[in-house]
Amino acid sequence: MSGQSAYSMKEKDWISRIVKENEITRYMTGGKDFIDDEKIWDKITVNKNPEAGKIRDIIRKSLAIETLDPDETAALLNVEDKELWEEMFEAAGEVKRRVYDNRIVTFAPLYFGNLCVNNCLYCAFRKDNKTEVRKRLSLEQIREEVKGMISIGHKRLMLDCGEHPGTDADYIADVLRTIYDTKIGRGEIRRININVASMSIEKLNMLNQVGIGTYQVFQETYHHKTYRDVHPDLEAPKSNYGWRLYSLHRGMDAGIDDAGIGVLFGLYDWRFEVMGLLYHALNLEEQFGIGPHTISIPRLQPAEDTPFIHSTRYRVSDEDFKKLVTIIRLSVPYTGMILTARESAQLRREVISLGITQADAGTRIGIGTYSESYDEQEAKRQQFLLGDPRGLDEFIRELAERGYITSFCTAGYRCGRTGKRIMDLLRCGQEGRFCKLNAVLTFREWLDDFASEETKKAGEKVILKELEEIKQQIPSTYPKLMEYYGKIKDGERDLYF
Repeated sequence: MSGQSAYSMKEKDWISRIVKENEITRYMTGGKDFIDDEKIWDKITVNKNPEAGKIRDIIRKSLAIETLDPDETAALLNVEDKELWEEMFEAAGEVKRRVYDNRIVTFAPLYFGNLCVNNCLYCAFRKDNKTEVRKRLSLEQIREEVKGMISIGHKRLMLDCGEHPGTDADYIADVLRTIYDTKIGRGEIRRININVASMSIEKLNMLNQVGIGTYQVFQETYHHKTYRDVHPDLEAPKSNYGWRLYSLHRGMDAGIDDAGIGVLFGLYDWRFEVMGLLYHALNLEEQFGIGPHTISIPRLQPAEDTPFIHSTRYRVSDEDFKKLVTIIRLSVPYTGMILTARESAQLRREVISLGITQADAGTRIGIGTYSESYDEQEAKRQQFLLGDPRGLDEFIRELAERGYITSFCTAGYRCGRTGKRIMDLLRCGQEGRFCKLNAVLTFREWLDDFASEETKKAGEKVILKELEEIKQQIPSTYPKLMEYYGKIKDGERDLYF
Protein backbone atom coordinates (compact mmCIF):
# COMPACT_ATOMS: atom_id res chain seq x y z
CA MET A 1 0.00 0.00 0.00
CA SER A 2 1.08 3.59 -0.59
CA GLY A 3 3.46 4.93 2.06
CA GLN A 4 4.29 1.52 3.46
CA SER A 5 7.82 0.19 3.61
CA ALA A 6 8.53 -2.91 1.58
CA TYR A 7 9.06 -6.30 3.18
CA SER A 8 12.43 -7.97 2.82
CA MET A 9 12.57 -11.21 0.86
CA LYS A 10 13.03 -13.11 4.12
CA GLU A 11 9.95 -11.46 5.60
CA LYS A 12 7.88 -12.14 2.49
CA ASP A 13 8.83 -15.80 2.48
CA TRP A 14 8.05 -16.12 6.19
CA ILE A 15 4.70 -14.32 5.88
CA SER A 16 3.65 -16.52 2.95
CA ARG A 17 3.84 -19.61 5.18
CA ILE A 18 1.86 -18.31 8.16
CA VAL A 19 -1.84 -18.39 7.27
CA LYS A 20 -3.29 -21.82 6.53
CA GLU A 21 -6.81 -21.49 5.11
CA ASN A 22 -7.79 -25.04 6.03
CA GLU A 23 -7.13 -24.13 9.67
CA ILE A 24 -9.78 -21.43 9.37
CA THR A 25 -12.50 -23.07 7.29
CA ARG A 26 -12.55 -26.28 9.36
CA TYR A 27 -14.15 -24.36 12.23
CA MET A 28 -16.73 -22.46 10.18
CA THR A 29 -20.38 -23.33 9.71
CA GLY A 30 -21.59 -23.07 6.13
CA GLY A 31 -18.48 -21.16 5.19
CA LYS A 32 -19.23 -18.39 7.71
CA ASP A 33 -17.61 -17.44 10.99
CA PHE A 34 -19.59 -17.13 14.22
CA ILE A 35 -19.67 -13.32 14.30
CA ASP A 36 -22.71 -11.97 12.45
CA ASP A 37 -22.45 -8.17 12.65
CA GLU A 38 -26.03 -7.51 11.62
CA LYS A 39 -27.41 -10.12 14.02
CA ILE A 40 -25.48 -8.62 16.93
CA TRP A 41 -26.91 -5.17 16.28
CA ASP A 42 -30.39 -6.70 15.89
CA LYS A 43 -30.03 -8.31 19.34
CA ILE A 44 -29.01 -5.00 20.89
CA THR A 45 -31.92 -3.18 19.20
CA VAL A 46 -34.62 -5.76 19.96
CA ASN A 47 -33.70 -5.84 23.65
CA LYS A 48 -34.03 -2.12 24.31
CA ASN A 49 -36.00 -0.89 27.32
CA PRO A 50 -35.86 -4.17 29.28
CA GLU A 51 -38.25 -4.53 32.20
CA ALA A 52 -36.76 -4.55 35.69
CA GLY A 53 -38.18 -7.99 36.41
CA LYS A 54 -36.48 -9.42 33.35
CA ILE A 55 -33.12 -7.95 34.39
CA ARG A 56 -33.45 -9.39 37.88
CA ASP A 57 -34.22 -12.82 36.39
CA ILE A 58 -31.06 -12.54 34.31
CA ILE A 59 -29.05 -11.58 37.39
CA ARG A 60 -30.37 -14.66 39.21
CA LYS A 61 -29.25 -16.86 36.32
CA SER A 62 -25.77 -15.36 36.47
CA LEU A 63 -25.63 -15.90 40.24
CA ALA A 64 -26.29 -19.58 39.52
CA ILE A 65 -23.05 -19.47 37.46
CA GLU A 66 -24.83 -20.08 34.16
CA THR A 67 -23.60 -18.47 30.94
CA LEU A 68 -26.08 -15.93 29.61
CA ASP A 69 -27.48 -16.15 26.10
CA PRO A 70 -27.07 -13.26 23.59
CA ASP A 71 -30.55 -11.83 24.21
CA GLU A 72 -29.91 -11.73 27.96
CA THR A 73 -26.58 -9.99 27.54
CA ALA A 74 -28.12 -7.54 25.06
CA ALA A 75 -30.80 -6.74 27.64
CA LEU A 76 -28.11 -5.92 30.22
CA LEU A 77 -26.43 -3.64 27.69
CA ASN A 78 -29.65 -1.66 27.42
CA VAL A 79 -30.20 -1.02 31.14
CA GLU A 80 -30.48 2.70 31.91
CA ASP A 81 -32.05 2.68 35.38
CA LYS A 82 -29.43 3.67 37.98
CA GLU A 83 -30.90 1.46 40.69
CA LEU A 84 -30.75 -1.57 38.40
CA TRP A 85 -27.14 -0.76 37.63
CA GLU A 86 -26.37 -0.73 41.33
CA GLU A 87 -27.95 -4.18 41.60
CA MET A 88 -25.86 -5.36 38.66
CA PHE A 89 -22.65 -3.97 40.19
CA GLU A 90 -23.40 -5.78 43.43
CA ALA A 91 -24.29 -9.01 41.62
CA ALA A 92 -21.07 -8.93 39.59
CA GLY A 93 -19.04 -8.76 42.79
CA GLU A 94 -21.08 -11.59 44.29
CA VAL A 95 -20.59 -13.80 41.22
CA LYS A 96 -16.85 -13.29 41.50
CA ARG A 97 -16.88 -14.18 45.21
CA ARG A 98 -18.93 -17.34 44.60
CA VAL A 99 -16.54 -18.60 41.96
CA TYR A 100 -13.17 -17.15 43.01
CA ASP A 101 -13.68 -15.97 46.60
CA ASN A 102 -11.59 -12.90 47.52
CA ARG A 103 -8.47 -13.88 45.59
CA ILE A 104 -6.56 -11.73 43.12
CA VAL A 105 -3.87 -13.40 41.02
CA THR A 106 -0.91 -11.21 40.06
CA PHE A 107 1.46 -11.48 37.13
CA ALA A 108 3.69 -9.29 35.01
CA PRO A 109 4.08 -9.01 31.23
CA LEU A 110 7.48 -9.59 29.68
CA TYR A 111 7.91 -7.90 26.30
CA PHE A 112 10.93 -9.44 24.62
CA GLY A 113 10.70 -8.01 21.10
CA ASN A 114 8.98 -5.15 19.26
CA LEU A 115 9.90 -6.22 15.73
CA CYS A 116 6.69 -6.64 13.71
CA VAL A 117 5.53 -7.25 10.14
CA ASN A 118 1.99 -5.99 10.84
CA ASN A 119 0.72 -2.45 10.43
CA CYS A 120 -2.04 -2.19 13.04
CA LEU A 121 -2.99 1.49 13.19
CA TYR A 122 -3.50 1.48 16.97
CA CYS A 123 -0.14 -0.08 17.92
CA ALA A 124 3.26 1.52 18.43
CA PHE A 125 4.91 -1.73 17.29
CA ARG A 126 3.44 -1.36 13.78
CA LYS A 127 5.88 -1.79 10.91
CA ASP A 128 5.63 1.77 9.62
CA ASN A 129 6.29 3.47 12.95
CA LYS A 130 9.72 4.98 12.29
CA THR A 131 10.15 6.44 15.79
CA GLU A 132 10.01 3.02 17.48
CA VAL A 133 13.42 1.81 18.66
CA ARG A 134 13.41 -1.83 17.55
CA LYS A 135 14.88 -4.50 19.75
CA ARG A 136 14.78 -8.25 20.32
CA LEU A 137 16.19 -9.57 23.55
CA SER A 138 18.79 -12.31 23.41
CA LEU A 139 18.27 -15.35 25.62
CA GLU A 140 20.87 -14.02 28.05
CA GLN A 141 19.09 -10.68 28.20
CA ILE A 142 15.82 -12.52 28.85
CA ARG A 143 17.49 -14.36 31.70
CA GLU A 144 18.46 -11.00 33.23
CA GLU A 145 14.91 -9.68 32.75
CA VAL A 146 13.49 -12.71 34.51
CA LYS A 147 15.93 -12.31 37.39
CA GLY A 148 14.63 -8.78 37.80
CA MET A 149 11.05 -10.06 37.89
CA ILE A 150 11.84 -12.90 40.29
CA SER A 151 13.67 -10.52 42.63
CA ILE A 152 10.41 -8.76 43.53
CA GLY A 153 8.47 -12.00 43.87
CA HIS A 154 6.73 -12.71 40.58
CA LYS A 155 5.79 -16.36 40.05
CA ARG A 156 3.96 -16.08 36.74
CA LEU A 157 4.38 -13.92 33.70
CA MET A 158 2.83 -13.17 30.34
CA LEU A 159 5.11 -13.27 27.30
CA ASP A 160 4.45 -10.61 24.66
CA CYS A 161 6.11 -9.69 21.38
CA GLY A 162 5.39 -8.46 17.87
CA GLU A 163 4.90 -10.84 14.95
CA HIS A 164 8.17 -11.26 13.11
CA PRO A 165 10.52 -14.01 11.87
CA GLY A 166 12.99 -12.88 14.54
CA THR A 167 10.50 -13.80 17.27
CA ASP A 168 8.89 -16.85 15.70
CA ALA A 169 7.61 -19.97 17.45
CA ASP A 170 11.06 -21.57 17.60
CA TYR A 171 12.50 -18.53 19.33
CA ILE A 172 9.52 -18.36 21.71
CA ALA A 173 10.18 -22.00 22.62
CA ASP A 174 13.79 -21.11 23.49
CA VAL A 175 12.51 -18.17 25.55
CA LEU A 176 10.16 -20.46 27.48
CA ARG A 177 12.99 -22.89 28.30
CA THR A 178 15.25 -20.04 29.40
CA ILE A 179 12.63 -18.60 31.74
CA TYR A 180 11.83 -21.92 33.38
CA ASP A 181 15.54 -22.59 33.89
CA THR A 182 16.15 -19.22 35.60
CA LYS A 183 16.04 -19.29 39.41
CA ILE A 184 17.27 -17.00 42.18
CA GLY A 185 17.43 -18.53 45.64
CA ARG A 186 13.83 -19.48 46.46
CA GLY A 187 12.44 -17.48 43.55
CA GLU A 188 11.32 -18.84 40.20
CA ILE A 189 8.71 -18.43 37.48
CA ARG A 190 6.24 -21.31 37.77
CA ARG A 191 3.80 -20.47 35.00
CA ILE A 192 4.25 -18.74 31.65
CA ASN A 193 1.24 -17.58 29.68
CA ILE A 194 1.73 -16.26 26.17
CA ASN A 195 0.08 -13.38 24.33
CA VAL A 196 1.58 -13.70 20.89
CA ALA A 197 0.55 -13.89 17.26
CA SER A 198 -1.88 -16.35 15.71
CA MET A 199 -0.13 -19.61 14.86
CA SER A 200 -0.78 -22.91 13.16
CA ILE A 201 -1.77 -26.03 15.06
CA GLU A 202 1.70 -27.47 14.41
CA LYS A 203 3.49 -24.48 15.95
CA LEU A 204 1.13 -24.33 18.91
CA ASN A 205 1.56 -28.04 19.58
CA MET A 206 5.31 -27.52 19.67
CA LEU A 207 4.98 -24.67 22.20
CA ASN A 208 2.57 -26.74 24.27
CA GLN A 209 5.16 -29.48 24.53
CA VAL A 210 7.68 -27.00 25.91
CA GLY A 211 5.16 -25.83 28.48
CA ILE A 212 2.80 -22.87 28.35
CA GLY A 213 -0.18 -21.99 30.47
CA THR A 214 -2.92 -19.88 28.92
CA TYR A 215 -2.71 -18.97 25.24
CA GLN A 216 -4.09 -15.47 24.82
CA VAL A 217 -5.13 -13.93 21.53
CA PHE A 218 -7.21 -10.75 21.50
CA GLN A 219 -9.41 -10.27 18.47
CA GLU A 220 -8.86 -6.50 18.96
CA THR A 221 -12.30 -5.88 17.41
CA TYR A 222 -15.01 -8.33 16.38
CA HIS A 223 -16.56 -5.86 13.91
CA HIS A 224 -15.53 -7.02 10.44
CA LYS A 225 -15.31 -3.60 8.74
CA THR A 226 -13.46 -1.99 11.62
CA TYR A 227 -11.05 -4.92 11.70
CA ARG A 228 -10.28 -4.33 8.01
CA ASP A 229 -9.90 -0.59 8.55
CA VAL A 230 -7.40 -0.85 11.42
CA HIS A 231 -5.36 -3.59 9.69
CA PRO A 232 -4.90 -1.93 6.27
CA ASP A 233 -1.83 -3.81 5.05
CA LEU A 234 -3.39 -6.77 3.26
CA GLU A 235 -0.05 -8.55 2.94
CA ALA A 236 0.34 -8.65 6.72
CA PRO A 237 -0.83 -11.87 8.41
CA LYS A 238 -2.88 -10.03 11.04
CA SER A 239 -5.10 -8.51 8.34
CA ASN A 240 -6.78 -11.93 7.99
CA TYR A 241 -9.84 -11.72 10.28
CA GLY A 242 -10.57 -15.45 10.21
CA TRP A 243 -6.99 -16.46 10.99
CA ARG A 244 -7.15 -14.25 14.06
CA LEU A 245 -10.67 -15.29 15.09
CA TYR A 246 -9.90 -19.02 15.18
CA SER A 247 -6.51 -18.73 16.89
CA LEU A 248 -7.79 -20.27 20.10
CA HIS A 249 -9.68 -23.01 18.28
CA ARG A 250 -6.35 -24.07 16.84
CA GLY A 251 -4.85 -23.82 20.30
CA MET A 252 -7.48 -26.23 21.60
CA ASP A 253 -6.72 -28.68 18.80
CA ALA A 254 -3.03 -28.36 19.67
CA GLY A 255 -3.77 -29.46 23.24
CA ILE A 256 -3.74 -26.02 24.88
CA ASP A 257 -7.01 -26.12 26.78
CA ASP A 258 -6.69 -22.77 28.59
CA ALA A 259 -7.74 -20.00 26.19
CA GLY A 260 -7.68 -16.27 26.86
CA ILE A 261 -9.86 -13.95 24.78
CA GLY A 262 -10.19 -10.17 24.73
CA VAL A 263 -10.73 -7.05 22.66
CA LEU A 264 -9.14 -3.63 22.60
CA PHE A 265 -11.96 -1.42 23.77
CA GLY A 266 -12.00 1.85 21.85
CA LEU A 267 -11.68 0.51 18.33
CA TYR A 268 -15.45 0.06 17.91
CA ASP A 269 -18.66 0.38 19.93
CA TRP A 270 -18.10 -1.33 23.29
CA ARG A 271 -21.57 -2.86 23.34
CA PHE A 272 -20.89 -4.72 20.09
CA GLU A 273 -17.53 -5.91 21.43
CA VAL A 274 -19.11 -7.31 24.61
CA MET A 275 -21.51 -9.29 22.44
CA GLY A 276 -18.58 -10.49 20.34
CA LEU A 277 -16.81 -11.76 23.44
CA LEU A 278 -19.95 -13.64 24.47
CA TYR A 279 -20.35 -15.25 21.03
CA HIS A 280 -16.67 -16.23 21.14
CA ALA A 281 -17.13 -17.88 24.54
CA LEU A 282 -20.28 -19.68 23.36
CA ASN A 283 -18.57 -20.97 20.20
CA LEU A 284 -15.61 -22.33 22.14
CA GLU A 285 -18.01 -24.07 24.51
CA GLU A 286 -20.01 -25.47 21.58
CA GLN A 287 -17.02 -26.80 19.65
CA PHE A 288 -14.77 -27.92 22.53
CA GLY A 289 -16.90 -27.97 25.66
CA ILE A 290 -14.51 -25.41 27.17
CA GLY A 291 -15.09 -21.68 27.48
CA PRO A 292 -12.36 -19.06 27.86
CA HIS A 293 -10.16 -19.41 30.92
CA THR A 294 -9.80 -15.62 30.95
CA ILE A 295 -11.28 -12.53 29.33
CA SER A 296 -9.07 -9.44 29.13
CA ILE A 297 -10.45 -5.92 28.91
CA PRO A 298 -7.69 -3.53 27.74
CA ARG A 299 -8.70 -0.04 26.66
CA LEU A 300 -7.00 1.93 23.91
CA GLN A 301 -4.20 4.02 25.45
CA PRO A 302 -1.75 6.61 24.08
CA ALA A 303 1.36 5.26 22.37
CA GLU A 304 4.41 6.77 20.69
CA ASP A 305 3.65 8.13 17.18
CA THR A 306 0.24 6.45 16.94
CA PRO A 307 -2.15 9.19 15.75
CA PHE A 308 -5.09 6.82 15.20
CA ILE A 309 -5.58 6.64 18.95
CA HIS A 310 -6.46 10.33 19.10
CA SER A 311 -9.01 10.15 16.28
CA THR A 312 -11.14 7.17 17.32
CA ARG A 313 -14.88 7.84 17.71
CA TYR A 314 -15.31 4.96 20.13
CA ARG A 315 -13.26 5.94 23.16
CA VAL A 316 -14.69 4.22 26.26
CA SER A 317 -15.41 6.42 29.28
CA ASP A 318 -14.60 5.29 32.82
CA GLU A 319 -18.32 4.92 33.53
CA ASP A 320 -18.87 2.72 30.48
CA PHE A 321 -15.75 0.75 31.35
CA LYS A 322 -17.24 -0.19 34.70
CA LYS A 323 -20.44 -1.20 32.94
CA LEU A 324 -18.72 -3.45 30.42
CA VAL A 325 -16.70 -5.16 33.16
CA THR A 326 -19.93 -5.81 35.05
CA ILE A 327 -21.78 -7.20 32.03
CA ILE A 328 -18.91 -9.50 31.05
CA ARG A 329 -18.73 -10.85 34.60
CA LEU A 330 -22.48 -11.53 34.61
CA SER A 331 -22.52 -12.95 31.08
CA VAL A 332 -19.61 -15.39 31.44
CA PRO A 333 -19.63 -15.96 35.21
CA TYR A 334 -17.08 -18.79 35.32
CA THR A 335 -14.28 -16.99 33.52
CA GLY A 336 -11.30 -15.19 34.99
CA MET A 337 -11.14 -11.48 34.21
CA ILE A 338 -7.86 -9.64 33.69
CA LEU A 339 -7.44 -5.93 34.45
CA THR A 340 -4.13 -4.48 33.31
CA ALA A 341 -1.95 -1.61 34.44
CA ARG A 342 -3.07 0.32 31.37
CA GLU A 343 -5.68 1.76 33.72
CA SER A 344 -5.04 4.30 36.47
CA ALA A 345 -4.59 3.18 40.06
CA GLN A 346 -7.85 4.86 41.07
CA LEU A 347 -9.91 3.21 38.34
CA ARG A 348 -8.37 -0.16 39.13
CA ARG A 349 -9.46 0.26 42.75
CA GLU A 350 -13.03 0.83 41.60
CA VAL A 351 -13.15 -1.92 38.98
CA ILE A 352 -11.55 -4.77 40.95
CA SER A 353 -14.67 -5.06 43.11
CA LEU A 354 -16.81 -5.66 40.00
CA GLY A 355 -15.40 -9.10 39.31
CA ILE A 356 -11.71 -8.91 38.46
CA THR A 357 -9.64 -12.00 39.26
CA GLN A 358 -6.21 -11.13 37.81
CA ALA A 359 -4.14 -7.96 37.62
CA ASP A 360 -0.55 -7.14 36.74
CA ALA A 361 1.64 -5.05 39.04
CA GLY A 362 5.23 -3.92 39.09
CA THR A 363 4.77 -3.79 35.34
CA ARG A 364 7.31 -2.58 32.81
CA ILE A 365 6.41 -2.81 29.15
CA GLY A 366 9.58 -1.50 27.52
CA ILE A 367 11.88 -4.03 25.92
CA GLY A 368 14.57 -4.87 28.47
CA THR A 369 13.39 -2.63 31.30
CA TYR A 370 13.08 -5.09 34.19
CA SER A 371 16.86 -5.33 34.24
CA GLU A 372 17.53 -1.68 33.33
CA SER A 373 16.56 1.69 34.75
CA TYR A 374 14.09 3.74 32.75
CA ASP A 375 15.56 6.28 30.32
CA GLU A 376 14.43 8.61 27.56
CA GLN A 377 14.14 5.70 25.13
CA GLU A 378 11.52 3.93 27.27
CA ALA A 379 8.47 5.38 25.48
CA LYS A 380 10.02 4.55 22.10
CA ARG A 381 10.29 0.81 22.69
CA GLN A 382 6.97 0.06 24.35
CA GLN A 383 3.53 -0.66 22.94
CA PHE A 384 1.52 1.86 24.98
CA LEU A 385 1.79 4.03 28.10
CA LEU A 386 1.04 2.65 31.57
CA GLY A 387 -1.65 4.13 33.77
CA ASP A 388 -0.65 2.40 37.02
CA PRO A 389 3.14 2.24 37.55
CA ARG A 390 2.96 1.06 41.18
CA GLY A 391 5.31 -1.67 42.34
CA LEU A 392 4.18 -5.16 43.28
CA ASP A 393 4.69 -4.65 47.03
CA GLU A 394 2.59 -1.48 47.14
CA PHE A 395 -0.16 -3.04 45.03
CA ILE A 396 -0.36 -6.16 47.21
CA ARG A 397 -0.38 -4.08 50.40
CA GLU A 398 -3.38 -2.12 49.15
CA LEU A 399 -5.21 -5.31 48.20
CA ALA A 400 -4.57 -6.75 51.68
CA GLU A 401 -5.83 -3.60 53.34
CA ARG A 402 -9.04 -4.01 51.35
CA GLY A 403 -9.44 -7.65 52.42
CA TYR A 404 -8.14 -9.36 49.26
CA ILE A 405 -5.57 -12.14 49.34
CA THR A 406 -2.99 -12.16 46.57
CA SER A 407 -2.53 -15.61 45.09
CA PHE A 408 0.65 -16.81 43.45
CA CYS A 409 -0.79 -20.28 42.98
CA THR A 410 0.08 -22.29 39.89
CA ALA A 411 -0.95 -25.66 41.33
CA GLY A 412 -4.02 -26.21 39.17
CA TYR A 413 -1.96 -26.41 36.01
CA ARG A 414 0.40 -28.99 37.49
CA CYS A 415 -2.47 -31.03 38.94
CA GLY A 416 -4.39 -31.16 35.67
CA ARG A 417 -7.09 -28.71 36.74
CA THR A 418 -7.27 -27.10 33.30
CA GLY A 419 -9.69 -26.95 30.39
CA LYS A 420 -13.00 -28.73 30.91
CA ARG A 421 -12.02 -29.97 34.35
CA ILE A 422 -11.49 -26.49 35.73
CA MET A 423 -14.61 -25.20 33.94
CA ASP A 424 -16.71 -27.81 35.73
CA LEU A 425 -15.09 -27.03 39.08
CA LEU A 426 -15.61 -23.28 38.59
CA ARG A 427 -19.28 -23.69 37.71
CA CYS A 428 -20.00 -25.63 40.91
CA GLY A 429 -17.83 -23.44 43.12
CA GLN A 430 -15.36 -26.21 44.04
CA GLU A 431 -12.26 -24.78 42.39
CA GLY A 432 -12.42 -21.91 44.84
CA ARG A 433 -11.71 -24.32 47.70
CA PHE A 434 -8.50 -25.62 46.15
CA CYS A 435 -7.46 -22.09 45.31
CA LYS A 436 -8.23 -20.74 48.77
CA LEU A 437 -5.86 -23.29 50.31
CA ASN A 438 -3.12 -22.65 47.79
CA ALA A 439 -3.58 -18.87 47.96
CA VAL A 440 -2.79 -19.00 51.68
CA LEU A 441 0.32 -21.11 51.13
CA THR A 442 1.71 -19.04 48.25
CA PHE A 443 0.90 -15.75 49.97
CA ARG A 444 2.77 -16.99 53.05
CA GLU A 445 5.74 -17.74 50.79
CA TRP A 446 5.68 -14.31 49.22
CA LEU A 447 5.29 -12.43 52.50
CA ASP A 448 8.27 -14.24 54.01
CA ASP A 449 10.51 -13.93 50.96
CA PHE A 450 9.71 -10.56 49.38
CA ALA A 451 7.32 -8.33 51.33
CA SER A 452 8.24 -5.07 53.05
CA GLU A 453 7.48 -4.97 56.77
CA GLU A 454 4.43 -2.75 56.19
CA THR A 455 3.03 -5.10 53.56
CA LYS A 456 3.81 -8.14 55.68
CA LYS A 457 1.74 -6.72 58.55
CA ALA A 458 -1.23 -6.09 56.26
CA GLY A 459 -0.87 -9.56 54.73
CA GLU A 460 -0.72 -11.31 58.08
CA LYS A 461 -4.18 -9.98 58.96
CA VAL A 462 -5.62 -11.40 55.74
CA ILE A 463 -3.98 -14.79 56.29
CA LEU A 464 -5.35 -15.08 59.83
CA LYS A 465 -8.85 -14.37 58.51
CA GLU A 466 -8.41 -16.92 55.70
CA LEU A 467 -7.15 -19.61 58.07
CA GLU A 468 -10.15 -19.14 60.34
CA GLU A 469 -12.54 -19.40 57.37
CA ILE A 470 -10.85 -22.59 56.17
CA LYS A 471 -11.05 -24.05 59.67
CA GLN A 472 -14.80 -23.41 59.70
CA GLN A 473 -15.60 -24.25 56.07
CA ILE A 474 -13.21 -27.14 55.32
CA PRO A 475 -12.38 -28.66 58.74
CA SER A 476 -11.24 -31.99 57.30
CA THR A 477 -8.50 -30.26 55.27
CA TYR A 478 -7.41 -27.80 57.95
CA PRO A 479 -4.83 -30.08 59.70
CA LYS A 480 -3.04 -30.82 56.42
CA LEU A 481 -3.08 -27.14 55.50
CA MET A 482 -1.50 -26.21 58.82
CA GLU A 483 1.15 -28.91 58.31
CA TYR A 484 2.08 -27.37 54.95
CA TYR A 485 1.81 -23.87 56.39
CA GLY A 486 4.29 -24.72 59.12
CA LYS A 487 6.73 -26.25 56.63
CA ILE A 488 6.59 -23.10 54.51
CA LYS A 489 7.31 -20.92 57.54
CA ASP A 490 10.30 -23.20 58.17
CA GLY A 491 11.62 -22.58 54.66
CA GLU A 492 10.11 -25.25 52.40
CA ARG A 493 8.57 -23.97 49.16
CA ASP A 494 6.08 -24.91 46.46
CA LEU A 495 3.74 -27.05 48.57
CA TYR A 496 0.22 -27.21 47.21
CA PHE A 497 -3.11 -29.03 47.13
